[in-house]
Amino acid sequence: MSHSFSRRALIGAFAAGGLLSAPAILRAQQLFTAYPFRLGVAAGDPATDGFVIWTRLCPDPQDSHGGMPMAPVDVDWEVASDAAFHAVVAKGTTIARPELHHSVHVEVAGLQPARPYWYRFRIGRERSMRGKAMTLPAAGTAADRLRFAVAGCQNYEDGWYTAYRHLANEDTAFVFHYGDYIYEGRSSPVPFGYDGLPRPFVRAHEGQLLYSLEDYRRRYTQIKLDPDLQAAHAAAAWFLTPDDHEVENNWVGLIDQGGDPQEIFALRRAAAFQAYYEHMPLRKSSFPTVGAMQINRRAIYGNLVDLHFLDTRQFRSDQPCDDGFKTICAGVSDPKAQVLGEAQEAWLDRNLKQKAARWNAIAQQVMVMPLDRRTGDEPAAIRNMDSWAAYDAPRERLLSRLKGYDNVVVLTGDEHQNFAGELRQKQGTGDAVAVEFVSTSISSGGDGADKRANTDRIIARNPFLKYTGDRRGYLLCDVTPETWTSQCRVVPMVTEKGAPISTAATFTVEHGRPALNIA
Repeated sequence: MSHSFSRRALIGAFAAGGLLSAPAILRAQQLFTAYPFRLGVAAGDPATDGFVIWTRLCPDPQDSHGGMPMAPVDVDWEVASDAAFHAVVAKGTTIARPELHHSVHVEVAGLQPARPYWYRFRIGRERSMRGKAMTLPAAGTAADRLRFAVAGCQNYEDGWYTAYRHLANEDTAFVFHYGDYIYEGRSSPVPFGYDGLPRPFVRAHEGQLLYSLEDYRRRYTQIKLDPDLQAAHAAAAWFLTPDDHEVENNWVGLIDQGGDPQEIFALRRAAAFQAYYEHMPLRKSSFPTVGAMQINRRAIYGNLVDLHFLDTRQFRSDQPCDDGFKTICAGVSDPKAQVLGEAQEAWLDRNLKQKAARWNAIAQQVMVMPLDRRTGDEPAAIRNMDSWAAYDAPRERLLSRLKGYDNVVVLTGDEHQNFAGELRQKQGTGDAVAVEFVSTSISSGGDGADKRANTDRIIARNPFLKYTGDRRGYLLCDVTPETWTSQCRVVPMVTEKGAPISTAATFTVEHGRPALNIA
């Protein structure tokens, strides 16, 4: 193990000033022998008066403790109203605790609404990179424009994070990350594409399949070292929600794919939640407790957009039909099935009834549209059993709640493709009540193509689906009181560095009319 602190200096410091606390000594001495802010900085959960700022001390990423001593360490932070930090408007000291892998989560408050701020961290002479975050306009105040991005599904092994470098230059107010920040699988040096053929190998995960807290921590450390990801975090505050791969593929509730005893899987899920919290700019309200985590929350952007962030994993009933892409079975129509759970459904209903903004954005993880995935002459519909398509009763309840608002946009990920369509009742055959944009992956799935084989057959079977594309990238949303415009921003490849960004498709939604217009 390489030591990032001089033990002789540490012992001497204690001996010379026995009344000093360990954090004060570690802050006072220049004990780091390697840069401690290797994992960058991040901001999250912006509000009208502030946001969360995050970093993690990690001078030695190869060490299981990040090269840190098993002691709390004081970390200074400051927020400025200018990028040069001439006007510091808030500052303080927080503690990086070993119990949280020496991560810090500072909830900055008392700032002005609707303006940018810059933040950084210090320990003695060591200084972190600079990050930028925007506060939200106060709820109800006039807001005539909003630009934000939607991103996720960033399998480290599948490709470079080039799209994040481009996203960092989009000048967004915030980013919604829908999940799959890490993938729990072991290294796969012979990856296969959706066509079953080998595809280029890019880079490997460290470690095996994730089970323990140390396993998950190692994976986040590896991912966080990526400079393009760090650039995207430093450029804007993020709203983050986990999906499945932060724990295990297609988990729901206390049910995993392997059929392990629920009390055993609960231990794994608790470790995954802790590691997720440690590495994300989340508020204390999302602090994991007894293996659970508060994921659903709300943010209101002036009088323009009411954002509802959902949790589609913790309260969902088991996937029907043995999971996967399967022919529909009786379980799909189970009236007792849940995706959000009763409490979260009621929470969303209360939010919507307040009519707090011109638009409602439902930001969540898995596709709502009940796509029939048949590409041939199969006799019965095939659906993705890990999406809302496998839960007819909860989906119809959701759509019935959305009916009549005519201002709802659903933002989704998970599919590793771009999809755009209308959300219609009666399994896609009834009235349109909202539109859905599914953002493609940052890297998951490899390079992809302009569209997958048999795309035309999928669209023909699903008239509510208006577009699909198979390149990697992110969704860029521009919102005004009258229109919502979404651009599918894509790169031609992720298996090589330096790919350019372009717009594959642009869609506009008119306020008061839940229909897609393709530019």
